[in-house]
Amino acid sequence: MTSSRCSTCERASQRRNLGTTMAISPQPGPAHATFDVAYPDHELNRLTTFFRLFVLIPIVIVFALLRTGLLFLPVVAMLVFRHKYPRWWFEFNRELMRFAARIEIYAELLTDRYPSTDEAQNLSLELPEPDTERLNRWLPLVKWLLAIPHYIALVFLYIGVVVVVVIAWFVILFTGRYPQGMFDYVVGVVRWHVRVIAYALVLVTDSYPPFRLGA
Repeated sequence: MTSSRCSTCERASQRRNLGTTMAISPQPGPAHATFDVAYPDHELNRLTTFFRLFVLIPIVIVFALLRTGLLFLPVVAMLVFRHKYPRWWFEFNRELMRFAARIEIYAELLTDRYPSTDEAQNLSLELPEPDTERLNRWLPLVKWLLAIPHYIALVFLYIGVVVVVVIAWFVILFTGRYPQGMFDYVVGVVRWHVRVIAYALVLVTDSYPPFRLGA
């Protein structure tokens, strides 16, 4: 009888411990989106660099058909009215952003690898997972407006990117290398852009994006 009571008490204790474990909230991840590209440690292909605008056409057409699928207004409505962010919506937006980033870095000559629709390749792009207990349900209505200073900054930064990529195009044709400083600048601008999109359009974080090129 005593043994039976001890066994019952032990099972109850295990259930309490299990319940405590399941109630523990996951540790919060980074507040902002992260982005990086591995610097090519080899000579870049001069031929594909020369014809880059032409070889981009097929994958750009694919992306153009997909880009209208970015879930923005549905996420706004769900956060405001239900205070929820469906997991598969988050994953869809994240993968679409990764695909767009692979196309962008290929267009900017940062890599010779033709953009894949699903493989990570030499690019890393991570988004903070949306925690609806922490996300403000009303901010999605105005985040796009709050990000206007970033839009203005990015216009000028991308003008710089165009100049840098044109110079890098000539350098690669003659040397096969992308100058490290130019490479870091372009990656930094894309990183800035990714953080703004994650905040203003994908709505995964309430942390305002920093005004910097670095990680």
